[in-house]
Amino acid sequence: MTLEDAKKKVEDAISEHTIIVFSKTECPHSRATMRTLNEFEKNIHVIELDQIPDGPEMQAYLKIKTGQSSVPNIFIHQTHIGGNSDIQHLKAKGELRSLFL
Repeated sequence: MTLEDAKKKVEDAISEHTIIVFSKTECPHSRATMRTLNEFEKNIHVIELDQIPDGPEMQAYLKIKTGQSSVPNIFIHQTHIGGNSDIQHLKAKGELRSLFL
């Protein structure tokens, strides 16, 4: 897969889903993010980058797009939210629920 193919796949996924998390199955930060998001919303689309052949290329494109090389990489309403620490910070401030509206 080329970087251009990865770009299309990532951008299509972001535009097609209200909440999307680019994750890895064994990542504790990804699991913590999912636990937190599931407190507020159940309709979350997850792409496990370590479970698909084009995952490395998609993660490379996400780094270009967001400047973030780690997972989870979270988008809500096509807006990049960040990673687990960002989600936890928004929850602690009482601002996470409003992002789903």
